[in-house]
Amino acid sequence: MNKGTGPLRVALLGCGVVGSQVARLLLNEADELQARIGRPFELVGIGVRTAGPRPGVPEELLTTDPSALLDEPGLDLVIEVMGGIEPARTLMLKAFSVGASVVTANKALLATHGAEVFAAAADAGVDLYYEASVAGAIPIIRPLAESLIGDRVIAVKGIVNGTTNYILDQMHSTGATFPEALAEAQQLGYAEADPTADVEGQDAAAKAALLASLAFHTGVTLNDVSCEGITAVTPEDIEAANDMGCVIKLLADCQLAGEDSIAVAVHPTMVPLDHPLAGIRGAYNAVFVESENAGRLMFMGPGAGGTPTASAIMGDVVTAARNRVRGVAGPRASLHSNRSIASASMSSSRYYVSMVVRDAPGVLARVADCFARGGVSLQSVRQAPHSTEGGGARLMVTTHVATDEAVRSTVSELETFADVRQGIRVLRVEGM
Repeated sequence: MNKGTGPLRVALLGCGVVGSQVARLLLNEADELQARIGRPFELVGIGVRTAGPRPGVPEELLTTDPSALLDEPGLDLVIEVMGGIEPARTLMLKAFSVGASVVTANKALLATHGAEVFAAAADAGVDLYYEASVAGAIPIIRPLAESLIGDRVIAVKGIVNGTTNYILDQMHSTGATFPEALAEAQQLGYAEADPTADVEGQDAAAKAALLASLAFHTGVTLNDVSCEGITAVTPEDIEAANDMGCVIKLLADCQLAGEDSIAVAVHPTMVPLDHPLAGIRGAYNAVFVESENAGRLMFMGPGAGGTPTASAIMGDVVTAARNRVRGVAGPRASLHSNRSIASASMSSSRYYVSMVVRDAPGVLARVADCFARGGVSLQSVRQAPHSTEGGGARLMVTTHVATDEAVRSTVSELETFADVRQGIRVLRVEGM
């Protein structure tokens, strides 16, 4: 640990949308940062994948050999905003090996190799902070890791991907189809040219793994998260949600599934309008936490973008730097509970099930009987005309709380019915 009086030496890995904003803050807010920390920063260099100037960044700081930056003598802190697994993982492990603390926004790396990198930081006696990895500027990592450490968290549910929230919001507010809303999100810069990680739920799943690990003191990886994206959400689903007084949101859902197990999933969910998460519009994010003693808490704000994400990174930078000045490391992630990861089939929820059936006497009774045999109790049943060859009706069922296994098994049986004429849609319904 550097307990001297000279500058704290910092290397920045990555200079894209987020990295360039971090560089700007390090360079332009140097006096303010020194006042907060007690020592000045010295930015020794910025590692980039490809050569070329970056607006507002001195070219002499840029290098395409980021590994060489970590050989700088007396390096105190590495800020990793490159993204991806490699070379970020190798560079992070090298930073720990030379005694540098790390601040990162890399949710994919932490959700895949978290056990390895956290252990490496602990072995080296240095810090690893990652507030910006989950929801941009929203402070959620530290509250879970520190503020609620004396409480028992029951559930963490959140909108943690701005792209999908914007798309679903447009489908509700304007009647746009999924392809139309996606195209608009891309035009506005809310969605990447290749939006797969967002719309298929993979980005949200990585964040869910990190949230669950913190909330339940259990190591959770990306592979532990059941994941469903929003590409199959239809205008009919949106209309049904509106009729039920709900909006559809892509939720990261982390919950206790018993005293010794947890369930972690990402899925499109009907959220009642009186739920706090229902009012999160556009590209904003929000995380809803329920704990035994503190009760219900919600954190919301911009979930992405260079400036908001850089704000969260700089908060971690100041914390890590203060620890460095004091010659200490911050608290370690606690994984003492070591709960098992429950199968997604064992998670419980209310469900919305929609199908097009033959419009004839006895059909509704046979469908209801199928749910009863599956042990799924029905809360409501609605029927509406549907234009299909030979005549048909859309049957919309809302269940009481049931396990995913029971609902999926019932749906599998319904799909064999001659009365069912089109594919069956299943969506979870969030309760209060």
